[in-house]
Formats: sequence, structure tokens, C-alpha cells
Amino acid sequence: MTPESTLGFTPLAGFKVLDLSQGVAGPYCAQLLAHQGAEVIKVEPAQGDWGRHVGVARNGHSTLSSTYNAGKQSLAVDAKHPDGKALILQLARDADVVVQNFRPQVVERLGLDFAALQALGLEPVYVSISGYGPDGPFADNPATDSVMQADTGLMNSNRDAQGAPQRIGFLLADIATGVYAAQACTAALLQRMKTGKGQHVELSLFNVCCALQSTALSEEVLGGQTVKAAVSAPNGIFDAADGRLTILALNNEQFLRIGKALDLAGWDSDPRFASNALRLQHKTVLHADLARAVADRSLAELRALFNQHSVLHAVVHNAADVVQHPQARHLATFKTVQQPDFGEVLMAATPWPAKPDGPLPAPRIGADSLQILRTLGLQPDEIDGLAARQVVGL
Repeated sequence: MTPESTLGFTPLAGFKVLDLSQGVAGPYCAQLLAHQGAEVIKVEPAQGDWGRHVGVARNGHSTLSSTYNAGKQSLAVDAKHPDGKALILQLARDADVVVQNFRPQVVERLGLDFAALQALGLEPVYVSISGYGPDGPFADNPATDSVMQADTGLMNSNRDAQGAPQRIGFLLADIATGVYAAQACTAALLQRMKTGKGQHVELSLFNVCCALQSTALSEEVLGGQTVKAAVSAPNGIFDAADGRLTILALNNEQFLRIGKALDLAGWDSDPRFASNALRLQHKTVLHADLARAVADRSLAELRALFNQHSVLHAVVHNAADVVQHPQARHLATFKTVQQPDFGEVLMAATPWPAKPDGPLPAPRIGADSLQILRTLGLQPDEIDGLAARQVVGL
């Protein structure tokens, strides 16, 4: 391990992010910046980001909001109140990055859009995330992860064996958009450092989902596929004596390794299996042979055989298995964070070397309001007045 990796990956130390977003896509973008060292202030209404109340929720926290807001500061403020808007604009003056994921025109009505900030002489990297983009026939349509998975063909790409569309079982559209947004944001920061000019980074869940499926959409349109099929054979999930595993071969050499590992006599000389195209035509025969060969063997025995012969394979794991995976333990992939007012929350590590203090819990609603307002130079009586008028939550 290099000395740099022991210190964590903090290239954005010193940068300030104003996170006006709620839910997953925007908050995840801002959290990725926080994981890279940026200071992130999350602005949310008195009732909190709506993500705090989705899924397993308790005392103003949820597993969703705890996951995507860890390590941020929280300012509870009414953005619709003129005094609340003024506070947000004060924070924007010191921000390198602003992240928002309101529907088009909402942020404009609040007077917190990119053009409004530029009119005040501010030049942040301004990240706008929406469902369908800022204009066009669908721009004002409400969009959720499920809506996007259906509307962009993700569900159709994830068809089951009978050809029925299936929703991918996690918030792929939102999460992927957060990742794309963070990458675009850091690229825009580099441009801002060169030019001194702010950058407006606009992303839509619709375009992100299409980008994710570029190859699949191209193949389906060009090939007219109506049934989702594997690109090679054998390639599938098979039942062992004590679990399930996936086994596949993508070329002739990998195919021969499977036959050798399982003593499948004839696979190496059968003309029906001489190429991948031929193996696809006779996939039923291959899969039947494989199913018989693994049915009475344990996963441990099969893993040992396949590792010995470098066969492409993996056990089909559930969540508990993944957390206890030997490689996850080696990489310290998962950590348990004590989330105040909620309890323990399991968090996966960032894909890059983490900061030495590890993941921090998410703030309660308005946990840092007092500190942030003091930093802005407000006096105690001014803060008390804002709280009394329900402009801020302390």
C-alpha cells in the first residue's frame, strides 16, 4: 500500500458543494464529491429530503437517505421564503459546485437556477439533473427510477426466460445518473479552473439510461431480437447439490476447459460444438450435459475444480453472502456505520481508497443549521428570528 493510499483519495479537499437535491441521483452525485474530500452542505426543507421517508425509515432517517447523504452537513431552510432564498444565495457565493434535481422551471421559479446565479456574478459548476431534460415534449413529466426503467427499455432489456420485461431490482437509473453527474462535475471543475467561468452541467435520467444500454439497444434494433438470448454457449445458471452457480464460455479455449474440468467426454471432438455459433445451435444439449455434471457436486468441489482449470464461473450469492465474501473482507468493502437516531447502517466502500476516518453518518435534518448560519455571520437574535418564522430549522 502506497503512502498516498493510506491517506485516502481526497483530490477535492478545499472545494465546497451546495447540494439542493433530494432523493438519490443528485444526493449521490454530491456524496461522491464528499467522498473525494469536498465539503458538502445539504439544503433541505424542515420536513427533510423526501428520501428520508422512503424504505426502512426511523426518526427522520432511512437506509436510502443515510446511504446517499453520509458525511454531509444539513441546513434545514424554507427555500420558498425570501429570507430562506437569501440564505441559500449567500451559501452559493462561496460554493464551487451547486447540485439540484428539481423538475425544469421549478428551480427557475425559486430564483436559484444557473442564469440567476450568473446574474449575481457567480460562476459555479452548476449540476442540473432531471428526468427528461430541460425541454421537449416530456420535460415536465414526473420521473422515477421505475418510470425510467420502463420508458428507456431497461425493463425490456432485462427480460426473463419467457420474454417478460422485469424491473432491475435496485435504483439503477438514479444511481447511474449520480455517477455520471459526479464525473461530469469534476470535468467541469477542471474547465472552470482553466477559464474561471462557471459551467452548466445538465443530465437527464432518460439519456443516462439510454447510454447504459447503447450496445443492447443497437443490437436489438439492428438484429430485431424479440427474445433476450445469451451471446455464447454454454452460458447459464445451474443447480449444484447445495446452491446455484453460473458457468459460461466465451471462446473455444474456455469451452474446452469446462469439459476437461468435469470430464465431459466428447465435448472436445463433437463437431456440433466446434464453434460458438454451433454451440449456440446446440445449447440445449450442452446445458443438459452441464446440469447433470454439476447436480450432485457441492459448490466447494465445483469451485475447486473450476479454479484449477480456470473456468469462468461464480456462485449465485444473496446479500448476506456478498457481505461475508472473502474478497469483500480482504478489501474491507463493507463497513457498519452507527447512524444516530436510527441504528447500524451497512455501507459499501467507495471504489477508490477511502478516507482514513471511513464513512461518516448522515446528518439529521438541520443538524448543522446553527453552525452554518453562524459561519454566514448571522447573530444569535437573527438566527432566533429566522427559526421563529420557520425559515430555518435548528
